[in-house]
Amino acid sequence: MNRGMLIIVSGPSGVGKGTVCNALFAQDAKLTFSVSATTRAPRPGEKEGVSYFFISDAEFQRMVEQDAFLEYACNFNTSSYGTPKAYVEKMRDAGKDVVLDIDVKGAANVKKVCPDAITIFIAPPSMDALESRLRGRATENEEALQKRLREAVIEMDRIDEYEYLVVNDVLQTAVGDMHSIINAERLRTFRNVSLFNQLRGGR
Repeated sequence: MNRGMLIIVSGPSGVGKGTVCNALFAQDAKLTFSVSATTRAPRPGEKEGVSYFFISDAEFQRMVEQDAFLEYACNFNTSSYGTPKAYVEKMRDAGKDVVLDIDVKGAANVKKVCPDAITIFIAPPSMDALESRLRGRATENEEALQKRLREAVIEMDRIDEYEYLVVNDVLQTAVGDMHSIINAERLRTFRNVSLFNQLRGGR
């Protein structure tokens, strides 16, 4: 069994990362989302070890001190979040391809720890389209929306740090592009050493 891949997915708020990834998961049983740890309380319907790993502030700090996170954001006035190394390694060792939905800053930190991670940036077809999607959600006031748009510009200025770019204009096209990237990475020779050796032995 091949060791699973770590796939980092980034993109501005409102670009549809969750929608694209959920469509991928529905088609590909080998893919799984990374489960984060958080210090906030569970919300209705959330499950331990599925939605998040719910831990105390003290436990979170202990994990930080033990270098147990691939990346983390420590917010003592609100809630802290982090990606546990042990969980990601367990899933990869089981042959699962782990998808990590994270911002550009966190992605850069994870890439330092896991240089074999595959990085994919999901972008909108235009800033006008992104603004339209954010307005369509009707979840924020004008000030908050403009802040998200400014953050989107900053994030997209770092697209060249990623190996792949997928434009989410038509959902099924974006999902197909994502699947093409993942399948191509799965076929790389260094991920298929046992098959390669078998083929060489058969000559």
